[in-house]
Amino acid sequence: MSSSDTEQLLDPAYVEDAVVAASSDQGEEVESSGFARKLARWVTKGGLAILDQGLISGSNFLIGILLARWLVPAQYGAFSLAFSVFLLLSYVYHSLLSEPQGVFSGSAYRHCLRGYLKALLGIQAALTVFGLVLLGGSAAIVYGLGKADGLPGALAGVAIASPCILFFWLLRRAYYMNLAPARAAIGAFIYCVLVTGGLFVAYKRALVSPFSAYLLMAIGALGTGFFLLSQVNKVLPPDTEQAPTAGQAWRKHWEYGRWALAVSVVTWIPYYMYYPLVSAFSGMAQAGQLRALMNLSLPMEQSYTALSILFLPYAARVCREKGISSSGPLVRRITLLFVVGAVAYWAVLIPFKGLVFHVLYGGKYTEVAHFIPYVALGTTLWAAAFGPAILLRAIESPDSIFYARIVASVLSLVVGVPATRAFGLWGVVGSIIIANLAAFLISMYILYRKSHPVSIPNPVLQGES
Repeated sequence: MSSSDTEQLLDPAYVEDAVVAASSDQGEEVESSGFARKLARWVTKGGLAILDQGLISGSNFLIGILLARWLVPAQYGAFSLAFSVFLLLSYVYHSLLSEPQGVFSGSAYRHCLRGYLKALLGIQAALTVFGLVLLGGSAAIVYGLGKADGLPGALAGVAIASPCILFFWLLRRAYYMNLAPARAAIGAFIYCVLVTGGLFVAYKRALVSPFSAYLLMAIGALGTGFFLLSQVNKVLPPDTEQAPTAGQAWRKHWEYGRWALAVSVVTWIPYYMYYPLVSAFSGMAQAGQLRALMNLSLPMEQSYTALSILFLPYAARVCREKGISSSGPLVRRITLLFVVGAVAYWAVLIPFKGLVFHVLYGGKYTEVAHFIPYVALGTTLWAAAFGPAILLRAIESPDSIFYARIVASVLSLVVGVPATRAFGLWGVVGSIIIANLAAFLISMYILYRKSHPVSIPNPVLQGES
């Protein structure tokens, strides 16, 4: 239930870049007519950025639901397990390539965006080779072990799709380097049509499988990526400074992103490690059941990711102007908002859980519908943790978030692994609840200590007095 799964094949940092960059225009001293034009441009670009994200997240949510309906549980479990592997790879990509790209394109390399993008494409090529070897080798090993549950095909599909999807992400991000989300939104629409349309054609021809689903994603992402590449020079201005080489850009990205990489790894553990665990202990079908359960939380998670992007600049301004000691009322309001929203979401969904499973999955997976109230509890605790996490980011303390998440990861390993082995899905859901509660409490404690520093009396000064 990480915010990263809310991002199945999407990068929420795009929206943040658009909002922050557009907001900087508003800060300029302009006449009222100029302000109106800038405000209209801010609204337009922000709306296009949200449309871009909506098309990508919506299409992939639809793909997940359709595959749950059309594949047998073991095949859907293989698809889900392979996707959890892709998410781990995407976390690495976001930490070392995507997030630094958003920062340096507006600072160190803002006058050489074309050359900077060329350097990033070189880094992307090196990562592609690494990903193909790693994932392709994993698929070959699993195939050699004689697995006949769709996992070898799913891993092979991810090996093909991953570099194509990451290439697509890089080119979408390129348009945000100069705040031009319109063409990125066009690319998202093309991707949506290609993948969902191709999936329906594959279903009509009885060709749907985990491998074919990932292959369609690869084709859609690669085709759209080349379209965006052909248009990018119309948006990025000519370079006026010498651009970095791929090696120079990589060193700068590594220096910035290595801490974010550590956070990403400990974020993946409490949420996505359960797919390989469940498949190993109970079979692929139960991994499919777990994914079917977690799909229901995606709309709420996507909404909260967007809200956190909007709240972060405001929280940073409040802490800067009034000091960190003023964070108490703000974190309480944000936490309450997110918790009330989660409770309202699940209050609508839980009474109709049987109907929801029937509509979304065609009557499949109803045997796990009784887990929904416990999934609701886990996601509500996850939502509560947004409050302190937003404030900790606002005061530029990402290491504090790392400490909270690493405790949750340790608990997941110590409690979650044996619980999953002994109790199956009950162990998974219970462990997620414990991990989310721990992350929330530790984040609140760290924020409290930072906003209420302990003053240690100086005995020497006390003696002098």
